[in-house]
Amino acid sequence: EAWGEPTFRVRGRLFASYASPASHHGGGRPAVWIRARPENQRLLVAAAPERHFVPPYVGPRGWVGVWLDRRPRWREVAALLEDAWAQ
Repeated sequence: EAWGEPTFRVRGRLFASYASPASHHGGGRPAVWIRARPENQRLLVAAAPERHFVPPYVGPRGWVGVWLDRRPRWREVAALLEDAWAQ
């Protein structure tokens, strides 16, 4: 846990973080922030801004946010998490 939220790490390196709706990180909605390559972030946000967003703080480094409150595509979330874990 860091910043009051669950985080997910490999060998001490952060690859995902939960943003609860109660914190300012979630902006009133549950989300997960996932480490991504900048080009993937741009493609995901452009293709589906209702599902993906550029999270504060880590967004400039390519991370992508995924809203979890409106029927997320769980296979897509899993694939993003696997890619982030592999990085």
